[in-house]
Amino acid sequence: MNRVVLIGRLTKDPELRFTPGNGTAVATLTLAVDRRFKSAGQPEADFIPIVVWGKQAESTANYMSKGKLIGISGRIQTRNYEAKDGTRRYVTEVVADEVQFLEWGNGNRSSQSSMNSEYNESLSNFDTKPKKEESFDEDITPIDDEDIPF
Repeated sequence: MNRVVLIGRLTKDPELRFTPGNGTAVATLTLAVDRRFKSAGQPEADFIPIVVWGKQAESTANYMSKGKLIGISGRIQTRNYEAKDGTRRYVTEVVADEVQFLEWGNGNRSSQSSMNSEYNESLSNFDTKPKKEESFDEDITPIDDEDIPF
């Protein structure tokens, strides 16, 4: 089984490219994931390369930026290639199947508080007070709870 789930912050803006030929979108990014255990009280993080394909790649590049919190689910994949200097290079990365944006907007609280106030304002338009005895249409007969067999 090869399954990885990560939550971390972007170390830089995602880089969006398109494959030659069919033009499939591919975004590459690096995720800083905090380690659970810290040595000598200092926080430590791992910097993990992530690859996202297709529409998710376009959305990630368009809506996420450096420092944003993001969740990734995918698989670990290794590959190798020959560099320009003739040496063999090995790369281990996470290929994302699912991407979740855990932090939106420009990151300041004023945008979140304005969204909350808009939400609360929209709720105030609903009448939440209990109504007095509701009248039934003539073709609807109210049922007494004792008549229900369960």
